[in-house]
Amino acid sequence: MTDTNVPALPSTAGTLMERMGIAITEVSAERAVGTMPVAGNTQPFGLLHGGASGVLAETLGSYAAQVHAGPGRAAVGVELNATHHRSARSGTVTGTATAVHLGRTLVTYQVVVEDEDGRRVCTARLTCMVIDATA
Repeated sequence: MTDTNVPALPSTAGTLMERMGIAITEVSAERAVGTMPVAGNTQPFGLLHGGASGVLAETLGSYAAQVHAGPGRAAVGVELNATHHRSARSGTVTGTATAVHLGRTLVTYQVVVEDEDGRRVCTARLTCMVIDATA
């Protein structure tokens, strides 16, 4: 992660992000972008698993929400919904989370997941609650 738009991120070693091959390429409170390979994230019929799109969406929205929350606060997901528009069988998908609402206690992002040809695979919405971080 050498992109200058990515703040210092915690290690993903041993996390679901690592297991799924998710790479964050841009993060701000207003927007987060990341990629995920289709290979290894499919259902038995060879299509990108809908749950994998959900994981990518929640990951991107949560990173952006954490930047919005700031030091001493934490963002925790409270709702995720997703509509799957088309399948992906290979390559890499890219997700872009865009802020819809940046409040003091609730934040909401729309996340669009696209295939390598720029076709929309999934549209998701994530809402996070912003709370005081515990010690």
